[in-house]
Amino acid sequence: MNKFLFIVLGFMTALLSSCSDSLSETVTYKINEPVFMSTDAFRSSVKVSAESTAITNYGKICFYDGYLYISESGKGIHIIDNTNPADPKNIGFIELLGNADLSIRNNLLYADSYVDLVWFDVTTPSAPVLKGRLEDIFPKALPVIDNNFGFDYAMCYDQNQDKGIVVGWELRERTESIDNYTGGWYWGWGNAKDDLYTSVGETSSNSVNGSMSRFTLYANKLYAVTENHMTIFDLSNEQPVKATESVYVGWNVETVFSYEDNLFMGTPTGMIIYSVTDPLKPEWQSSISHVYGCDPVVVDNDLAYVTVHSGNLCGQDSNQLMIVDVSNVKVPKQVATFKMTSPKGVGVDNGMLFLCDAGLKIFTIETPANLYLRSLKQYTGMAGYDLIPYNNTLMMIAEDGLYQYDYTDVNNIKFLSKLPFAITAQ
Repeated sequence: MNKFLFIVLGFMTALLSSCSDSLSETVTYKINEPVFMSTDAFRSSVKVSAESTAITNYGKICFYDGYLYISESGKGIHIIDNTNPADPKNIGFIELLGNADLSIRNNLLYADSYVDLVWFDVTTPSAPVLKGRLEDIFPKALPVIDNNFGFDYAMCYDQNQDKGIVVGWELRERTESIDNYTGGWYWGWGNAKDDLYTSVGETSSNSVNGSMSRFTLYANKLYAVTENHMTIFDLSNEQPVKATESVYVGWNVETVFSYEDNLFMGTPTGMIIYSVTDPLKPEWQSSISHVYGCDPVVVDNDLAYVTVHSGNLCGQDSNQLMIVDVSNVKVPKQVATFKMTSPKGVGVDNGMLFLCDAGLKIFTIETPANLYLRSLKQYTGMAGYDLIPYNNTLMMIAEDGLYQYDYTDVNNIKFLSKLPFAITAQ
């Protein structure tokens, strides 16, 4: 799912040189130019390995039938045998260029690969089988941009001329005439990491995703949000089908979560709610605004939990947890806001709130007269990114590893394990 913050060039970090008493008509700036791979090479690059591959970067997480699937942004999907959370085992890897998101239904794993949707049979998790690919389904998909400069939009799209798939970036410095400059570049997030918790759905045949996900499952449909559109896939048969034209849902949707017959979408400016009573015709219900910032959203017991964090490309310094009453999806009501340090992934289970914030924070949700949070536990020393609470086990992905906790006894939460990542120096 890809996102762009379109900013007309009013000014940029640039060097204007002087000539006599007047400014010269040149501007120097840095910009990301696309790196292309031929379409054939890109689509033939999928590899499945029964041997583990070191996890060097964190990404989206998905839990299904005792196994945890971790997307390493842009590279592929790591398969973790989590049947014993106290001793998780890295058992395999799907090399899938451009992957950011995934969901699983009825033993079929669906994943994005830049512009394509690819799916695998994971009936035997240690030996996934590539089943098919829908091409050019996400036509504006771009790689992660990990610096603070914009990208050349025209080179990516208007001037592509069948060069292939954009798989990377080269940062270049340009000097151009101001008179000739057209402002043809944009500030882009690409598949930003801080983009996404997907509900279990109507049966246990659906996976559970972390809160940063841009994929969600409802009934036999897969909903994928990319930039400002939602694509709906019908999963009734073994081969997914794009069920309808992409639906415009609003500016820069970052995350999506299904609850009952509604989809809750996180954006930099607030939460948007769509009804999927008719799964092929999502209908806008309402929205609620918050301060500008990156955010995921999860919903439980008619309460939506929205985190807003600063840093990265969110562009502000507010950090908070917002709780919204969504019992009436047409009129959501903000009921509480809590100041946080830098909240990211969030999850709710059995009256407990789990939050990636300055490590991991665990609360009980108390509602005597006014809703409030009672702190149960805080773990520090790690940079938590996203989490999944499921069946009394909390699975949290952080920058340096996968952490797991047993919350069967809320008064005696126990650390179970850490699966370390092979972090490389930046």
